[in-house]
Amino acid sequence: MATARADLDGVTPPSGRRRRAADPDARQRLAAALRRALYRPLAEDEDRVAYWVHHVRLGVLLTEFGGLAALGYTFLTPTAARLHPVLFAVCGLAILGAPLLLLLPLPAMMRDARGPVMFYGWSAGTTVLVVIGTRIDGGADSALICLLFLTLGFMSAAFQPAGVVVMGGFMVTSYLAVDVLPEPRTSGMFVAVVMAAFTTLCALASANLWESWDRQVLLLRTHETLAATDPLTGCLNRRAFLERLHTAIRGTADPTVVCLIDLDGFKAVNDRDGHAAGDAVLRAVTSALASAVRETDTVARLGGDEFAVLCAVPEADDAGALAERIREGIARVGRGVGVTASVGLTVVRAGDDDHEVLLRADQAMYRVKATGGNAVGGELTAPELWAPFTTGADHSA
Repeated sequence: MATARADLDGVTPPSGRRRRAADPDARQRLAAALRRALYRPLAEDEDRVAYWVHHVRLGVLLTEFGGLAALGYTFLTPTAARLHPVLFAVCGLAILGAPLLLLLPLPAMMRDARGPVMFYGWSAGTTVLVVIGTRIDGGADSALICLLFLTLGFMSAAFQPAGVVVMGGFMVTSYLAVDVLPEPRTSGMFVAVVMAAFTTLCALASANLWESWDRQVLLLRTHETLAATDPLTGCLNRRAFLERLHTAIRGTADPTVVCLIDLDGFKAVNDRDGHAAGDAVLRAVTSALASAVRETDTVARLGGDEFAVLCAVPEADDAGALAERIREGIARVGRGVGVTASVGLTVVRAGDDDHEVLLRADQAMYRVKATGGNAVGGELTAPELWAPFTTGADHSA
């Protein structure tokens, strides 16, 4: 007994404490998973935003149709709901209230959790109105419950699978609690079972829809990455560099420079050691450039043995230091094969043309190359922003 008590005293409580300590983390992970499943933003780009805004408009039309159909039902069907004032009020609330959704900032809402919350609230409100109308019309015997099936179908195209299950469960529970259980009938239980089955089908349709969309997005992003990437070195290609340069020209918070880099002695490597050795040098140069700049800067291979770097720098001295780091890094990785770099530096100004910027950098680079290479050359283009700068290896005129 003493041994058992010792085991209990010595082992069980600490283990329990560990379980209790782990519980908050488990709850946090569960809460995060539920948020991802229920409140995932619906759109990440303008095309997807337009799709969801259009979907809301269709939902408004569907709600109007359901309200008008229920209103006609109250006039034409000899049931308990015929000409019932509360049912008139319910129909009027649906018909007049649904268009108010179009006054919301829908494009912005589709990009964050407000989009799913709106759809959940909309579906819950519709469920309440339909269940009230069904109760007025005789409960389980009312045909008005069919309107919830329209709502479930609309949900399957708007919610993630978890959202469809949650809202479908809310509909079934509300129908049972308000319309069926007060006066149980086999017909009402049958409708509830069918509604639960239809919820399952809608959840499966939603899962397929979102999975298909995710695969499509992944495919598009993969294609975009491949289209913007140099296949040999893995850095950006000329087209992607020009796009970023164009963006920088249109406006940037800090002065931006372009470094145009041409390798000295690279042709000799290809002629002497073969193209495989040349490819290895290009990959090593790419690594050197990536080490010389920040993660937010742009490194690209423009073609052949020509590279470019786009970098925002607050001071002229920073630009010169950047260009010198590039030159030194390439000289270091190319030391064994006799490869160095001629670097042409120019400043990007608002109103510049893409090709003018590259031309200035190209001219600066060729002036360096004409003096023997392995140096940095700069062309001053914005005196009001930059003080004249030189580097220890600058041979430009």
